[in-house]
Amino acid sequence: ALACIAARAGHDVVVWSRSEDQAAEINQHNTNSKYLAELKLETSIIATTDLSVAVADRDFVLLSVPTQSLGACLSEIERFDDHTILISTCKGIDRTTRNLPHQVISAGHSGNPIATLSGPSFASDVINGLPTAVTVASKDIEVADKVAQALTTNRFRCYSTDDIVGVEIGGALKNVLALAVGVVDGMKLGASAKAALIARGFAEISRLAAKMGGRAETLAGLSGLGDITLSCSSAQSRNFAYGHAMGGGEPLDNMKLAEGTFTASVALELATELGVDVPITQAIVGVLEHRESVQEAMDRLLQRPLKREA
Repeated sequence: ALACIAARAGHDVVVWSRSEDQAAEINQHNTNSKYLAELKLETSIIATTDLSVAVADRDFVLLSVPTQSLGACLSEIERFDDHTILISTCKGIDRTTRNLPHQVISAGHSGNPIATLSGPSFASDVINGLPTAVTVASKDIEVADKVAQALTTNRFRCYSTDDIVGVEIGGALKNVLALAVGVVDGMKLGASAKAALIARGFAEISRLAAKMGGRAETLAGLSGLGDITLSCSSAQSRNFAYGHAMGGGEPLDNMKLAEGTFTASVALELATELGVDVPITQAIVGVLEHRESVQEAMDRLLQRPLKREA
């Protein structure tokens, strides 16, 4: 989807795929049927399975692999051109190092400018040209501005910020919250319960982000509240769908990748070390690790001691 945006913005675009068949399909039919049904991709996009070719002499490289695979993928690339801006689109926290995506990138390629793109955006909406807005973050605000300018089209709008920690925490933890809201939906507990859970989940995400150096106004923006609104309200969200299956007692074996299932435990570890109360995250971890049922987790949340909201 982001390859389509880059092509529409006037760039020459190469997509890397692990699959020979997938690359051939993109090149011959301009489709990616495994992930995007019969949606048509931009005809100018070229696909390759050669990673070195894909990243050679590029102004921008969008790193759109799962967070838990990001480090391994980057280790296959000896170096990028010095001018290349590396842009993470991952939404998670590395379980091995407990690093955010920009930190994973920096560990091996600190000489390159690094940015993160995040926000409420379903791939199908983006490809279909429906209005979408996202956030681009970099510690160097000029880098964020440059990426935002390069990827903005008349239907895809980018806002920039230098709060890369806030943006990445919002993108990672909204997946955990979407699991929880999906569970509530799967249990048929009603719209009021979902609204309450979203509000309290937003509060705990904001607490953790602030403790890690993020800013409150970032979490109130597209990469926080915006992404939470999208992911917690639609079965198109893989995390919501996974949580819905958990809450409804459905089999999980054939569910699509839900990043929140990997992020929840490491987020809880970080929160515990930093002294941040994250009861919803804790409940999801308990269910994922089969230490309590979804009913027991819900009961425990509702029986917590009363407290003042602010």
